[in-house]
Amino acid sequence: MNNNTLLNIAKEFGSPVYVYDADTIINQYKRLTNAFNKVKNLKLNYAVKALSNISILKLFNSLGSGIDTVSIQEVQLGLKAGFKPERIIFTPNGVSLEEIESVAKLGVQINIDNLSILEQFGTKYPNIPVCIRINPHVMAGGNTNISVGHIDSKFGISIHQIPLLIRIVENTGMHINGIHMHTGSDILDIDVFLYASEILFETAKNFKNLDFIDFGSGFKVPYKPGDIETNIEELGKKLSKRFNDFCKSYGKDLTLAFEPGKFLVSEAGVFLAKVNVVKQTTSTVFAQVDSGFNHLIRPMLYGSQHEILNISNPKGRERFYSVVGYICETDTFANNRRINEINQGDILCFKNAGAYCYSMASNYNSRYRPAEVLIHKGEAHLIRKRETFDDILNNQLEISI
Repeated sequence: MNNNTLLNIAKEFGSPVYVYDADTIINQYKRLTNAFNKVKNLKLNYAVKALSNISILKLFNSLGSGIDTVSIQEVQLGLKAGFKPERIIFTPNGVSLEEIESVAKLGVQINIDNLSILEQFGTKYPNIPVCIRINPHVMAGGNTNISVGHIDSKFGISIHQIPLLIRIVENTGMHINGIHMHTGSDILDIDVFLYASEILFETAKNFKNLDFIDFGSGFKVPYKPGDIETNIEELGKKLSKRFNDFCKSYGKDLTLAFEPGKFLVSEAGVFLAKVNVVKQTTSTVFAQVDSGFNHLIRPMLYGSQHEILNISNPKGRERFYSVVGYICETDTFANNRRINEINQGDILCFKNAGAYCYSMASNYNSRYRPAEVLIHKGEAHLIRKRETFDDILNNQLEISI
């Protein structure tokens, strides 16, 4: 996506606007499948929560991907996008038994991470195959906000509870067909991830009729020039060999599954925002844009860094700016960031905006959520209209006062 293309999109569809590049998504998908081409059975389940637009889901469906879902609404989106139920896995946390039952009736693979729910579900539906989510108590990422494999995490069944888990399975006679873990996002050290994988292999030995082992995801992508990323090729080489060896000892060719989200869509997306005003104070120059954490909350929520480019003046001299939003809160995208000189009306481009950006947008301050555009086969397609005032009022009921 070059600057002229993006500027034309901002002009045609307005700002702020999210833009996604289909070719980047396809290339990331192929990169991951190529890294694990030594595995006989590989299944990638795109994590819908990263970016849930139905056009994006249709793109993954065309690639042969499955999907990982965390709510019944995401399951319904997947079905609407054309995914067959057997290519959908439901991996919720803290949902009711009723929601799990409703999803199970749709024929979707169920993944349970709670002993209480496991026992209740297994007692009522012993013949429905269930995957079990294990917490390996391993942090493969460096940020506790996005790491979910540590000992205090609400996700997964603790490895220390395996004896109780086995007792529940034996008492209910339920069918366990998969073992799953997810250590969290931004995996920095492959050896730590492989260590957690060994815990998963040991757990798998307790179940004799597995169909798959799901290693989650959390592969790190670079957020700025020179940033580190997960070495997918090295992980593929090492984990594939270990997985194939395990299958031989297990006596069955299992499926190796992943649930990548950020890895597949993060770098494919950018967010374009227009500069409303440049404000000079005694110590800071603020570039104030027509957006805020109602559209892109990750910098404020996670402390994540998104590279910001001035695509209206890419050759201008660099100055230091704090890029802030128009929300009536502290909504700072970047503090004292070196950016090419910014003027009122310029379009700023936020990189790595494909994952967990639009999907976390809101109507805070009664602002409209932005449009979304997909570049597919060289053409820009509007895949979500910008909201209007009618959307703000939708579902609100006025009473006589």
